[in-house]
Amino acid sequence: MIRRGNVEIAIVSAAGHLFGLDSDEKGYPIFSYRWRPLYEIDDSAKHTYYYIKIIQEQCSRADYYVNACDYDIEGSVIGYLIIKFFGDVSRAFRAKFSSLTPMEIRESFNNLSRLDYEMIESGLCRHELDWVWGINISRALMDAIKLVTGKNVILSAGRVQTPTLKHVVENNIARNLYVPVPQYTISISIIKDNRVIQLEYCGEPYEKLSDAKKIVDELRDIRYLRVIDIKSESYSYRPPPPFNLGDLQSEGFRIYGFSPYKTQSIAEKLYLDAYISYPRTNSQKLPPTLNYRGILENLGRMPHYSNLVNQLLLETRGVLKPIEGAKEDPAHPAIYPTGVLPRGLSQDEWKIYDLIVRRFLATFSKNAIVNYTKVLFRADTSMGEILFEKNGLEIIDEGWMKYYYFMKPRETVIPRFNIGEKVYISKASIRRIYSRPCDKISKISLLKWMEDSNIGTESTRARIIELLFERNYLKSSGRGIEATDLGFGVIEVLDKFFPELTSVELTRFFEEKLEGIRKGLEKREVVVREARETISKLLEKFNHEKEIIGRLLGIRKGLIQTTNKCRLCNREVYSDNFCTYHYRAFIILKDSYNVWKERENLDWFEYLKKIINLRITGRWVREVAEYVMKRV
Repeated sequence: MIRRGNVEIAIVSAAGHLFGLDSDEKGYPIFSYRWRPLYEIDDSAKHTYYYIKIIQEQCSRADYYVNACDYDIEGSVIGYLIIKFFGDVSRAFRAKFSSLTPMEIRESFNNLSRLDYEMIESGLCRHELDWVWGINISRALMDAIKLVTGKNVILSAGRVQTPTLKHVVENNIARNLYVPVPQYTISISIIKDNRVIQLEYCGEPYEKLSDAKKIVDELRDIRYLRVIDIKSESYSYRPPPPFNLGDLQSEGFRIYGFSPYKTQSIAEKLYLDAYISYPRTNSQKLPPTLNYRGILENLGRMPHYSNLVNQLLLETRGVLKPIEGAKEDPAHPAIYPTGVLPRGLSQDEWKIYDLIVRRFLATFSKNAIVNYTKVLFRADTSMGEILFEKNGLEIIDEGWMKYYYFMKPRETVIPRFNIGEKVYISKASIRRIYSRPCDKISKISLLKWMEDSNIGTESTRARIIELLFERNYLKSSGRGIEATDLGFGVIEVLDKFFPELTSVELTRFFEEKLEGIRKGLEKREVVVREARETISKLLEKFNHEKEIIGRLLGIRKGLIQTTNKCRLCNREVYSDNFCTYHYRAFIILKDSYNVWKERENLDWFEYLKKIINLRITGRWVREVAEYVMKRV
């Protein structure tokens, strides 16, 4: 409690969401719901009971109310619901801030505004959409599996989590069905200044081994290459923009291997301790009103940054104009250090804080200058000219890279060559390479895909990815992630009976509607009604196939042992005693043999052995190849 003259000000913490949507109705479809205290509907939220009681008591004595929760959609909803249930929204105001420094908090309370009803409506609508989609589809899935197995199994689906899961499943299918194909390139090294130097072949890989062999034989006879071109160019690279949350999560993963959720959690803690600004932002722009010099001077009091700050102030002569990116956020600027000196940070917290500080310093610095040299070599053969190259890289001026060295390229020094010079071949050989599958999805690449697909929000994407793990739909695999059998089963069912729910287009459609509400262009009740109509039509179709769906989910969950089981897994047979996936792998394996036979002249047994031993072979293809090989 704070007293200012005759006015008493009560400051009460909310501890996140204190209310949630709930309904007393059983079954599905269900479209009636109401907001209730969270402790009444979620056992893990029992601690919120004490917060609610204290807030209720304080609100009963208040003349005015200020929502000072985080200035984003979720913070707007949290504060609004508290005031709506325990106070009076007609006597309520909004405090807007991007950091928890005393100066900014005072400034926000000196400039209170009306409640941000557009953000509130958008946030309420998001909760309602997620609730009606999630509870209805989840109950339908659980009802189907109980109908067949008699078991109560927790399953969930949602308008954002399901398209996200499908993206992983599609990636897994493509990788598991992949058959690598051999290709041939030329490996060559030369002698220069008594050094052996490896060159890069400039052409496309050969499809025929005989063609590559012919070239290598001729190169061995020719014994030299001629330098035909030397290009040396310098490029100027602007500093990277200040961090938004997605960029920070990407760098946290690239540099330290942190999951997006871990990076976000650390950043939120740094924000609550007033060390950085609000992290859940999409902006790459810093506010022009920010006291850049004051922040730098405070950072300069830390031994870790004192030299860097001094260099930056000398370099800029005190003229501090940050580089900005294209992305904006209507609520918050890019992430920046507040200048409050951190104390007692853990090792991981320090790593994220250091990234933010160094990126902030780099945005004020000058361009980095990098020189690239490319030397081109030629040999004339019966198949035409063959080109090779050697590339060098030299940093002429570090510029911003001395502050944010995490993006500094590695220098490559190469000897000096002259156009027309002959260089002698030390070694020429054939190098067999293989076509490669699509990259394995990681948590950070999945989050980036969600951003690019415009599904979810800065604050929800990382949590949704973690939820898919908690539901046992995804599992970790090295630095990548894979779908579990249950994850595959859920997508198989939803793809067949709820294709709209697995569709990015539907999710994006409603995300755009939510943004329209925030801009005052759409009405919440209209958007919710559209969702209800869509769900009702889907459930009507679902109910006609409930038993089939329940059986499929039961098999994927391991609750039903199918009598007609795939030779290689627990999935049901589709054709030739294989499940759908292993049958597709069998067909692909047979079709790819023709390519291998033409290129490598292998018999069927040798081909299978090669496929089995290649690490990049898809898992289902390898399993089929091992099975077939045992029967040869």
